[in-house]
Amino acid sequence: MVVSAIGEPPRVADPRRTLLDTPSRLLIDSTAQGLVRFDAAGQIEPGLAERWIVIDGGMSYIFRLREGDWGDGTPVTADQVVAILKRQIAPGSRNPLAPFLTAIDEIVVMTPQVIEVRLARPRPDLLKLFAQPELGLLRVTPTGGSGPFRVAPHGHGRAPLLRPAFDPNQADPEDQRATKPEEDVRLIGERAARAIARFANRDSDLVSGGSFADWPLLATTRIAPGNVRIDPAAGLFGLAIVRRDGFLAEVTNREAVAEAIDRTALTTAIAPAWDPADRILPDILDSAALPQVPAWTLLTQDERRIAARQKIAAWPEGPVTLRIALPNGPGATLLYAQIAGSLIAVGITPQRVEADADAELALIDAVAPYDSARWYLATACVLCGETAQAAIDAAREAPTLAERARRIAVADAAMNADVAFIPLARPLRWSLVSARLQQWQPNTRAWHPLNRLRADTN
Repeated sequence: MVVSAIGEPPRVADPRRTLLDTPSRLLIDSTAQGLVRFDAAGQIEPGLAERWIVIDGGMSYIFRLREGDWGDGTPVTADQVVAILKRQIAPGSRNPLAPFLTAIDEIVVMTPQVIEVRLARPRPDLLKLFAQPELGLLRVTPTGGSGPFRVAPHGHGRAPLLRPAFDPNQADPEDQRATKPEEDVRLIGERAARAIARFANRDSDLVSGGSFADWPLLATTRIAPGNVRIDPAAGLFGLAIVRRDGFLAEVTNREAVAEAIDRTALTTAIAPAWDPADRILPDILDSAALPQVPAWTLLTQDERRIAARQKIAAWPEGPVTLRIALPNGPGATLLYAQIAGSLIAVGITPQRVEADADAELALIDAVAPYDSARWYLATACVLCGETAQAAIDAAREAPTLAERARRIAVADAAMNADVAFIPLARPLRWSLVSARLQQWQPNTRAWHPLNRLRADTN
């Protein structure tokens, strides 16, 4: 099986030191499973932990480790697992999940096969975080981790060959020792255009990691509609305020930018079935209140633009120019055209800049790793006001789930009042899937483990 993942060539990298793109996340997920994993539907299944229990009112998770090795025959021990997890969440770690794991008080070895994760505050979504590739139990060596795949000998190039690992816990070990060539996976990291062309030529079975930026490229091919799959991805897609001086120092001006953008026209111009969004939280989730909705949502689009134009005209310091940081790709060009048209219509001059350049507005396009309203609020708060930031921090420190829900509702109201983030749509995630990958399933995580693609594999 050949898999094209959109991004750079995959590599085994330490998530506490560097951010991972889709190819590297897939490689780590395939060779270095965590305590738990996601299955094809985005649900939790055992990984290196064969089972677990939650006790003390959700304040303690106890994991029993199954028998495993690091790919070179060295057994995986509880001490090693604890040391790896501690490094990933330690102060100074660049692991993107570390800020959402501050409730972990201790990770301790109980027996050679059992570890305990003790919490200072309850976190019912802890397993969904542990299932992310960034918390895979990884040793940065050629062998990597405990499976479910190994990198085949002489397969460490730009497109590694992954071979199913021998699992001593399964019933027929002799049948596993000699894997068949068709069970191997060639994992390629490449630009979207090359990945799409490879699939169209029937030289690959899956293209993974598609986003809005690459979506228009599909119109240039004759790939059957049945091969194009879209995930119901949950997360954030919108513009974060990354400078709060000048024009954007005033909340009424930030609100003018938010209400000026025609979201329906924007999403329709890129993908007609793409859902627009006008609020940070997609649902109530673990908040004590319904998602906060901006007051301008009660107006028609024409009324919104009139209101925005009046606010901008009242700005006493002359013409307004806003730099917008966006990624590359034809979808991003269409996105900019729609945003620019909306802003020009109300008297703002937009300027597109590279994703890592200085700007007033920057795109956030992220799938939620777990189902908490706090993730949405904390991720949207790139640069929010003191009141909103304090409310988000207070939600993190809540001692009970009931108090956490109440504080999240307060934080949502504070973020809505602060207008630190401009929601535009749900994240758009797509794949190209051949008919023989019978286990591929759309899911809210937009995550498709390579060992959960075919009905004849585990």
